Amino acid sequence: MALDILIAGGGIGGLTAALALQRDGHRVTVCEATAELKPLGVGINLLPHAVAVLDGLGLMPALQAMAVPTSALIFANRHGQTIYEDRRGLAGGYSHPQFSVHRGELQLMLWREATARLGAERVVSGWRTTGARNDGDGVVVLGTDATGASVERRADLLIAADGIHSAIRRQFHPEEGAPRWNGMMMWRGTSLARPFLDGRTMVQAGHRRAKFVVYPIAPPRPDGLQLINWICDRRLREDGLGGGLTAPGREDWNKPGSIDDLLPTFGGWQFPWLDVPGVIAGATQLLEWPMVDRDPLPCWRQGRITLLGDAAHPMYPIGSNGATQAILDAEAIARVLRGEGDVETALDHYEAERRPMCARIVELNRQEGLDYILDMVEERAPDGFDRLEDVIDLAEVDAFVKRYKAAAGHRQAPPADLPKGAPPALTP
Repeated sequence: MALDILIAGGGIGGLTAALALQRDGHRVTVCEATAELKPLGVGINLLPHAVAVLDGLGLMPALQAMAVPTSALIFANRHGQTIYEDRRGLAGGYSHPQFSVHRGELQLMLWREATARLGAERVVSGWRTTGARNDGDGVVVLGTDATGASVERRADLLIAADGIHSAIRRQFHPEEGAPRWNGMMMWRGTSLARPFLDGRTMVQAGHRRAKFVVYPIAPPRPDGLQLINWICDRRLREDGLGGGLTAPGREDWNKPGSIDDLLPTFGGWQFPWLDVPGVIAGATQLLEWPMVDRDPLPCWRQGRITLLGDAAHPMYPIGSNGATQAILDAEAIARVLRGEGDVETALDHYEAERRPMCARIVELNRQEGLDYILDMVEERAPDGFDRLEDVIDLAEVDAFVKRYKAAAGHRQAPPADLPKGAPPALTP
């Protein structure tokens, strides 16, 4: 049965859902609040199981042209010494690559594809969703158009993919309040630099008080330079590992950052293979925002309205799970609607599949996810090490990584390896 489906939000998750649902014969409309999309933002990673979804939508050639196939994720200390190397994508035995890509360029590519496949009249910019109500066998969606006038649209189903500040989530849960902050601020930048290591490696270095993440997000240019994405995480306040602090006001999110805030901490981080302060100083753009998430919800659906992506499960950007889990949401909701004629029952199946897994990832990331490895080494060998095996049990680390990846839905290792509800052995 073909449905009229409205998706609130033209981000990566919403657009992927639009493409998947249109492929299955549904009439889909995407309403995006931004009046004009531009290739803004910095880098993200798409894990192989998310890439498989995009491949199924015919997007692999576009991804291969714009992204870097990640060969490995390296965990290192603040001296640049390798603690653990996790092979990724095809090199790690997966069916699909892992891609590092510019978020804005990826979103624009998905927007163009949605416009071509759905029709320009069904991919609407400047339309902000403000609320919705169930009405018989459909939904009435409230919003404002590009002129600020109040407008309504009717659909059989509303998928709210309108981000961490979702108006629909706020309508369902008005008592929730602001996102939870863990005391960490993130400075995210891009720089043009010579490729480091093999030109396809992602590195996370440091510890919970100061961490530097770096990876390339575009193929090398003719002049030999490569667009490098980097993140400086610096803890400004302590509040345990669960968050709960009041984050800076929303108006201070995504604002231009200052290199002067970073060099006192990271100015001495010289790695054998990368000049960290040099990369920071060469920033072509630098944005700052707090590391926040929200508590998992008891339910996502109300009638024929459900949540997707950051509207459903905002999580700390640990383990490359943000965009990946939104894409998996999109694939799941399309699949359940193919297999179940009753809309509300299908949405219940979607939620039963996706909500427990995403809640688990939120909790694991509050315990630092895989980054806990960095803390163990920093505590035991703050000045570096001669032999890693004198500092940490390598077999235990390997098992810890595999359990986290299973919990996050990596399909290389069977999820049965992680008993339901069992925490990773190295969790603090």
